[in-house]
Amino acid sequence: MGKGRFKLIVAAAIVVAGISYLMISGISQTTVYYYKLSELMARPSANTDSVRVSGKVVSGSIKKDSRTMTVDFVMADNNVRIPVRYTGIIPDTFKDDSEVVLEGKLDAERTSFEAHTLLAKCPSKYESQFTSETGREHQKKYGIQSDFRSISR
Repeated sequence: MGKGRFKLIVAAAIVVAGISYLMISGISQTTVYYYKLSELMARPSANTDSVRVSGKVVSGSIKKDSRTMTVDFVMADNNVRIPVRYTGIIPDTFKDDSEVVLEGKLDAERTSFEAHTLLAKCPSKYESQFTSETGREHQKKYGIQSDFRSISR
């Protein structure tokens, strides 16, 4: 094997290793785990300084202060409830009974949560057209088959 060919193989190995490293580190940085509120409260040893937690907004608990861009609400999961304070831009999909994912800090007494990130889920917005009432009405109006799996090919 010639000297030039050996250099090419080493260079290719370095490039492949570099690309692999970037892919693995990129994936690990974007992979995020969050606790359900009941899981977090059941784990007294869990890190509470920087944690992601999900739950549901308790109906009627939202109190917004548009002057300070602060919102206070109660989040629940199963039989566990905790008051939450968030300051920042509130997503349009944030409302009573919506599912939320918060990132922030649980206080030392584990009695309140200070969030610096608020993500609101909206599952009804992405509900299948075959199962929602609006979807069924649309199917009738335009003669659309009700089950996409029955379409013959």
